[in-house]
Amino acid sequence: MKLSALLSGITMSGLLLASAAHADSVKIGFNVPLTGFAAADGKSALTGAELAVEQANAAGGINGQNVELVVYDDQGSPDEAVPIAQKLIEKDQVVMAVSGSYSGSTRAAAGIFQEASVPYISAYAIHPDITRAGDYVFRTSFMGEVQGRAGGYLIGEVLKKKRVDVITLKNDFGQSLAAGFKDVAGKYGIEIVAEYEYGMKDRQFGPIVSQVKNDNPDVIYATGYFFNAGPLISQLRAAGVTAQVIGQEGYDSQEFIEIAGAAAEGTIITTSLDRDSEAQVTKDFIAAFEKKAGHKVDMVAASAHTAVNVAIEAMKKAGTTDRKAIRDAIAATNMVASTGTITFNQLGEVRKDVQVQIVKDGNWHHYSVISDPVLLAPPEK
Repeated sequence: MKLSALLSGITMSGLLLASAAHADSVKIGFNVPLTGFAAADGKSALTGAELAVEQANAAGGINGQNVELVVYDDQGSPDEAVPIAQKLIEKDQVVMAVSGSYSGSTRAAAGIFQEASVPYISAYAIHPDITRAGDYVFRTSFMGEVQGRAGGYLIGEVLKKKRVDVITLKNDFGQSLAAGFKDVAGKYGIEIVAEYEYGMKDRQFGPIVSQVKNDNPDVIYATGYFFNAGPLISQLRAAGVTAQVIGQEGYDSQEFIEIAGAAAEGTIITTSLDRDSEAQVTKDFIAAFEKKAGHKVDMVAASAHTAVNVAIEAMKKAGTTDRKAIRDAIAATNMVASTGTITFNQLGEVRKDVQVQIVKDGNWHHYSVISDPVLLAPPEK
């Protein structure tokens, strides 16, 4: 068969990476950014998802049927995510789907899957409106506000620091985190000295660095992704700013350390993955991922692996491809994954501990765990 025939019906909005379905396979859709600004995270997320599928199939699949991952590149764009969701539902007829993408595209796709009553799991996108699309949408990572609250606890209660500068990325990710942090700052006696904002494309932070240096805060709470945070931390240290930097899961990549270099040392983040975990499931995942990928593990890989495993286990328990039965099985999830024990509340939000990691000797390592169920409780509606 010619390549053109294989690719017929696939628009420029995405690239179908899975092979044609076999009659004995169960299809899971997967939207992920494989090109564009988020491609590095997308590639890692895809590898984590593929690993989950390979492991499931090696263990007998879903009730004897192989799992097939149907993958499209959403470029991290809401405009791409909507037609991809429609294609997964109407053309590919997936049983359910997982997002390995950022908040903008996940939020856009969630409404499409909800309207079609197709279960959809967000692996790591954090915007609060994602699960509010409806009862067929779930999230296996923390929503932004929850992780932001954890950052406030870390600074005020663990580090015992009070004077904080907040540096916020102006997108769903950054603003959700900052909102959660500011919500609890007063509770922990934190004084927000100043807040500065920057854009997704920014890599030069001279004016912000100068202002932070003049503020002389005890701590900097800075939201962003590794490709923003690496240059930001490097420039802060080069200017002589020594304040402790607290980041979040967007930093959680070896690429952050490579970009920031020696300036990365001592950076602390809230995230979903503990590299030094004694849990066998986490140790096994890290070893398998690094063997498959050829590079160090990161949060997006672990989160995608977790989300796909939740989907697979729910389909096993449902014992059917009926989407309502699968949705109900996801809602009843109680399983140990590489990112912790996964259960959901009635909104489809995950309930689990927050892992705290620190850069030490050029690698991410365990710093602490935040387990407060009241602090970390996601909204119920």
